[in-house]
Amino acid sequence: MNIEVKLEAFEGPLDLLLHLIEKNKVDIYDIPITEITEQYLDYVNRMKEADMDAASEFLVMAATLVSIKSKMLLPPEIDEEGEEIDPRAELVAQLLEYKMVRFLSAALLELQDDAEGVYFKPASLPEELKEPPKIDLDKAVEGIDLENLNTIFKNLMKRQLDRVDKVRQNFGTIEKEAVTLADKLVFVTDYTRRHKTYKFSALIENAGSKIEIVVTFLALLEMIHTGTVRVSQDELFSDIVVESVEAA
Repeated sequence: MNIEVKLEAFEGPLDLLLHLIEKNKVDIYDIPITEITEQYLDYVNRMKEADMDAASEFLVMAATLVSIKSKMLLPPEIDEEGEEIDPRAELVAQLLEYKMVRFLSAALLELQDDAEGVYFKPASLPEELKEPPKIDLDKAVEGIDLENLNTIFKNLMKRQLDRVDKVRQNFGTIEKEAVTLADKLVFVTDYTRRHKTYKFSALIENAGSKIEIVVTFLALLEMIHTGTVRVSQDELFSDIVVESVEAA
């Protein structure tokens, strides 16, 4: 099955691959490499007819897809831990990274659009403040000796110590918790494969923070979008039931 696409719609090979994966509603961690490769090559063949120079970077990805396809036809390679090596793993990592960059780019563009409506008042300082006053240093330090300077220094240090919060200075350092969408997608995908049908509360029962719960929910939304799982809820505010599409 070929998908009609506009040649000018994609910024690069990863953009095209991500479009095909979303269009076919397949799991990004389990890409049907044969079907996706055929659709990708169809696009590249039509692109070469239009502009060979622009198609060069797409041809490199096409070669990569064909290489992965050929590796999947051979007996799987085994790593040092005895696990099968998925030839698609590196490509999946690139797609997830590109997807995150594309999301952040859209967020920055939205912030830029909002910033266009912000205006700042120009500086309006009085004339007498635009130039710093001239100070006669000799007159400023007149009558001050080393003993006076030592007294001034001690007073300044005492003021600084008085500012210290005796309670807060004993607090530990608060560090930002690193929770990524990519890691949670791996976690939720693995959990779904093992449990098939489960409640969302079970998925987050070991979550250590609110941000981890939020990112887990975003990962679940991504899987709903790709058609990997479907959810249901008996009534308002009741627990969400998640069901693997493969188990249905």
